[in-house]
Amino acid sequence: MGKTSTLTSAGGILALLEEESSNIKVYSLNQLNLIVDEFWAEIADNVDKIEILSEDEGFQNRELAALVASKVFYHLGVFPSSMTYALGAGKLFDVTKKNEYEETLVSKFIDKYTELRVQQTDLKEDVVIDPRLESIVMDMFDRCFNEGAYKQAIGIALESRRLDKFQQAIKLSGDLSGLLAYSFDVCVTITNKGFRQKVYQAIVDLHRSAENPDYVNICQILIFLDDSKSVADILLNLLSSSDIDKHLLALQIAFDIYGNGSQHFLSEVRKLLLSVDKKPSDDSSMDVDVPSPQNIEKLKQILSGEISINLNLEFLCRNNNADLLLLKNIKTAVEARNSVCHSATIFANAIMHAGTTVDKFLRDNLEWLSRATNWAKFSATAGLGVIHKGYLKDAMSLLAAYLPTGALTSPYSEAGALYGLGLIYANHGEEITTYLTKQLESAANNEVLQHGACLGLGLASIASGNQDIYTSIRAIMYSDSAVAGEAAGLSMGLVMLGTASASALDEMLNYAHQTQHEKIIRGLAMGISLIMYGREEEADTLIEQLTLDKDPILRYGGMYTIGLAYCGTANNVAIRRLLHVAVSDVSDDVRRAAVIGLGFVLSRQPKQCPRLVTLLAESYNPHVRYGATLAVGISCAGTALKEAIELLEPMTTDSVDFVRQGALMALAMVLIQTSKAQEPKVEQVRKLFEEKINDKHEETMSKFGAILASGIIDAGGRNVTIALHSRSGHKNMPAIIGLAIFTQFWYWFPFIHFFSLAVTPTAIIGLNSDLKMPKFSVKSNARPSLFAYPPEVKPPTTAAPAKAPTAILSTTRKAKARASSKRLDKSDAMDVDANTPKEKREAKKDDKKAASETPKKTDDSTKKTGTGTTEKEGIGASSPSPAPEKEKEKERKEKEPSFEIKENPTRVTIPQLKHISFDADDRYQPIKQGEVFGIVLLKDTKPGFPEELVTPTTTFSKGASEEKEPDPPEPFEYP
Repeated sequence: MGKTSTLTSAGGILALLEEESSNIKVYSLNQLNLIVDEFWAEIADNVDKIEILSEDEGFQNRELAALVASKVFYHLGVFPSSMTYALGAGKLFDVTKKNEYEETLVSKFIDKYTELRVQQTDLKEDVVIDPRLESIVMDMFDRCFNEGAYKQAIGIALESRRLDKFQQAIKLSGDLSGLLAYSFDVCVTITNKGFRQKVYQAIVDLHRSAENPDYVNICQILIFLDDSKSVADILLNLLSSSDIDKHLLALQIAFDIYGNGSQHFLSEVRKLLLSVDKKPSDDSSMDVDVPSPQNIEKLKQILSGEISINLNLEFLCRNNNADLLLLKNIKTAVEARNSVCHSATIFANAIMHAGTTVDKFLRDNLEWLSRATNWAKFSATAGLGVIHKGYLKDAMSLLAAYLPTGALTSPYSEAGALYGLGLIYANHGEEITTYLTKQLESAANNEVLQHGACLGLGLASIASGNQDIYTSIRAIMYSDSAVAGEAAGLSMGLVMLGTASASALDEMLNYAHQTQHEKIIRGLAMGISLIMYGREEEADTLIEQLTLDKDPILRYGGMYTIGLAYCGTANNVAIRRLLHVAVSDVSDDVRRAAVIGLGFVLSRQPKQCPRLVTLLAESYNPHVRYGATLAVGISCAGTALKEAIELLEPMTTDSVDFVRQGALMALAMVLIQTSKAQEPKVEQVRKLFEEKINDKHEETMSKFGAILASGIIDAGGRNVTIALHSRSGHKNMPAIIGLAIFTQFWYWFPFIHFFSLAVTPTAIIGLNSDLKMPKFSVKSNARPSLFAYPPEVKPPTTAAPAKAPTAILSTTRKAKARASSKRLDKSDAMDVDANTPKEKREAKKDDKKAASETPKKTDDSTKKTGTGTTEKEGIGASSPSPAPEKEKEKERKEKEPSFEIKENPTRVTIPQLKHISFDADDRYQPIKQGEVFGIVLLKDTKPGFPEELVTPTTTFSKGASEEKEPDPPEPFEYP
């Protein structure tokens, strides 16, 4: 460029292109290539001449002409033409150069190549890719490998569907474990499920090729691949080893599988574990032996969920921090005649104590609770199932007083008990399905009992795919009862959750078109969406059919089908479809469902949701605004995201009551388990809930939302959060399904209880090799107040009113003075000798008066010196100075430690995980590397010493009225 610095025009060089000599033209092109970045505007007027040279097959340097033309079009902003001529430039277009022109065109080439590859592999279209384009992309891969940019190479490979280059990048990197972990994280961005499964399989193969395979991550990926056989093989091989650490690792993997696998997947693994006599797989990294029956039994117990459920129940019961005074205040503020708010308080209590087994509030307010009638009684009885969720041991005896017995009792409480039984056994109902099926069949024509039995059976059989249960529920649907049919349609979807069963879909869709009951159609619409859970592209045909249906209820179901099928994928096609319906459908219900669906699709990218729904939150349509609040609440649940709070806060003062309701509940979902130290606005939000509840002029819908929000923000005794995805990247199926059905409370309040499926205990629970809880400690390297429980509500203090001073008339004061003077004279006369002169008597009188006034002056002076203040300063003599209190508070803040030692089992919130370390205990260390959360197997570094175990608490909380009665008296004979 230095030689051309004095050049003021490219006209002379352009003129050389008119010469006949090829050498002169080549010289001209070389010079133009040097100055094109500066004189591109002038060269553009003659670019047609350069194009002719690039297309002339007889011109030997046509590639040089193509390169110059490409640069001219690049500066003109005509990128398609620039790319075309860059391809014609061949090797002259050097991808290794790092200037603006090459970098920009390389990115354009990669995008084009990716687009064509997606059409080839994903859409199966007959597309031909230019070999020159592929050559440029391959050169880019080589550049990445040479420069060590392996993550960039992995990104290009995954986008362009080049599995071979993906594997090559990981093998060449030298950091197998690190890049495999990175690849696993970025796999969620792959929109095509088929290719994503291939990538997962490639990651498993690469893991297995490592010297020390990471079996924890391998099994997590095998769950995505639904490969139960490989999981069972790994567990058996680990147990076959003589290394005790591998035994612990097998138990840890089993706990992780239970936390992420469906009922069907877990049952398949358990069946395979029973065939222990089969040959173990060839794995040279292990010393092969025969697994002991005791270890196999431990695995079966873990995979059955019995141990995990009991441990979580123990944790929630032991650490329950729910504030009963808060519930008492809500009950006091709610009008006795308002049945909606009465029910809301019962729902809030159930959510607040979900899984804690603490039903003291209900026992202490039996008379108040008895006001619930009919379906309110149904919900109140089912609430016991939420409170005792996971209490499998005595669930039947707990609900025995309400379960159907054949006696003439309330069908609503009996149906509620069946529903509650399903909530207790949710996603773990193998033991109870036989009983519930029997109750469903014996319900005869009682639609209330059928409703409760269908919901309970669906909950207990989530994702089991049990055809017998499905058939029993289907018979209820065909009875064409509106109340029972709604529950049947929903429960059929729960049983067949995620199976994409074609026969089930056909039956449900056909009956939805035949029946005249809106409730049945709505239940079937939601059931259909549940069947397509997580199926992604497989659901597209059904989605298209539902969104074009003339029935708005089925279109409503279509929106939930999109949300559940593409949950957590952030799929652009799904988002565009939901946004289109949200602003175009003629039905408010469908538009509301479309916006809510955005929350599910974006649940893995919570920061995107507030930005996406900002304009929708300002829509003229209140149903769209309501949908925006719940979308943000669902996608940003438990994140305390500032953007979400800023979006929701103004909507709590919306002009429409149900929009305010949605905003209040969404705020509670976003701020669950958030302390004041993390987000100062949480205190204002809690006060806002209280104000809404106590405001006599607040509309019922809004007050209902505030009461529910008070329960949600303190859910599970303040020891649970809402997480739609696990820490290992899996979808949290119960949480997603629970929130989807929870949003149906718009039509049917009892669906609020499904919220209990959405909560996840936030704990670290350490176990030894015997699956017992030893006493061990973890260290939280953060100040305790940062993740502390919120302060309890203080009872109202009623200070006695200050007594007003009594008014004294002047005549009364004078009369009292005269009387006092007469008494004094009389006493003096009795003490003085008759011979004493008058002057001495007067002097003595003055002395006594002075003596009587002295104590008063002394008291006054003592008050001044004791407090350091005077009445003139506006502070009473007896009021203490506030300065010492402020100093004490300041001193407490200054002395707050910078860390905290927490004992097993301990509450650890999601943001707190990054502060947790295991250097506080010198005996136990987690067997799993990396982030540790949930149930953790511990390696004992001092196996010879006796272990001290954590004493379990009683898991069934009794009220004060149920204390042990005294023993009966000894037998005696009446005389």
